[in-house]
Amino acid sequence: IGPNPIPGSDRTLRRLQELGIPYRFLSNGTRSGRQKVREKLLRLGLPVSDDQILTPATAVVIYLKERGFSSCMLLSTEELAADILADGIAITGEAPVLVVGDAWNGFTYASMNQAFRAVMEGALLIALEKDRFWKDGDSSSLGAGAFVAGIEYATGTTAQLMGKPSLLFYEAALRALGTRAEETLMVGDDIMSDIGGARAAGITGVLVETGKCNPSTLRQSGVIPGHIIPSIASLPDLLAML
Repeated sequence: IGPNPIPGSDRTLRRLQELGIPYRFLSNGTRSGRQKVREKLLRLGLPVSDDQILTPATAVVIYLKERGFSSCMLLSTEELAADILADGIAITGEAPVLVVGDAWNGFTYASMNQAFRAVMEGALLIALEKDRFWKDGDSSSLGAGAFVAGIEYATGTTAQLMGKPSLLFYEAALRALGTRAEETLMVGDDIMSDIGGARAAGITGVLVETGKCNPSTLRQSGVIPGHIIPSIASLPDLLAML
């Protein structure tokens, strides 16, 4: 949460390694690039390699290449642009696709109006994520979802989603893990993006009671987790019972 690791998370990951259970980090963050995500996890003492991190930027590159697109317009950060460029997709102002992530201070009237005009002129709208908010230390911060919703509302268009809870994202995770949905667990704190998305993909959702999780949101969601545990530190105990 913010700059602090969940107590016991490092022990859980090392236990997974001991048991030979593959794992991936599915980040919906679209403000920082993969390298920054990896550096943060390593600072927190969490064992991670580049190929264990899946982000919406990874998914969108695959999606664009599979459909014959070689370029896109991008409303996000320079860090995320570097990830997309490094993976072989050009970023130009004349591309037939608009990709929106968490642009942070780049969300201005001018940038939003430019995005609006691009979609109105026929650009395909892709949302890297549509999170309403994210846990920023002791407080919550507005996610990219609100800005994507604004473009959708103004243009009458529905964005193609890349990150959680998109089925595309969970299918990419299963391919990376080399596992079937029915033998996979998704551990997360967001009842809709993490648990709801996992259930739609046939994956068992394990809700942790840290981070975003709160009883009111859980009741209102209508999503029933496969399991609820206090935190990721309790995952080895759950695995021992399965």
